[in-house]
Amino acid sequence: MQPVEFIAERLVRFSDCDPAGIVFFPNYFRMLNGVVEDWWAHLGKPWTELVSKRRVGTPTVQLDTSFVLPSNFGDTIRFHLSVERLGTSSLVLQHVVVGADSARMRARQVLVATSLDNHKAIPWPDDVRQAINRFTERTS
Repeated sequence: MQPVEFIAERLVRFSDCDPAGIVFFPNYFRMLNGVVEDWWAHLGKPWTELVSKRRVGTPTVQLDTSFVLPSNFGDTIRFHLSVERLGTSSLVLQHVVVGADSARMRARQVLVATSLDNHKAIPWPDDVRQAINRFTERTS
C-alpha cells in the first residue's frame, strides 16, 4: 500500500542555483523546510499558531539525504512528503523530490515536539497528533 503523500510543486529559480545552473544543495533544505511548513498548514496546524501562540517547536534533529540527480534552473520539481512514523514526541517524515524524469533527492527527516520555553521534548499535543493521524489514514 502506498503511503499518503502531501505534494508541493516548486519552480527552481535562479536564486536556488549555483554557477553551474543546478540547485545548490543547501537550497534543497530551505525548500524542504517550506514544504514542511505548508504541510503543517494543510493539516490545519500552521506553524504560526504552533510556534508563536502555542510555543511548540518542531526542530529537525536528524536529516539523512541522498542527492540522486541535479535539478536545473527553470525545472519544476515536486516534493512528496509522507509520514513514516509518529512517536510520543518524534515524527519521522520521508521526502522524495521528483523532476520531470525521475527522483532528484530523497530525505528522511526526524522532527521532535519541544517546549519553546525550556527547549525540552514534549509529547505531541493531542489535536496535533489527531491531525497527523487523520492525514496518514486518508485514502488516495
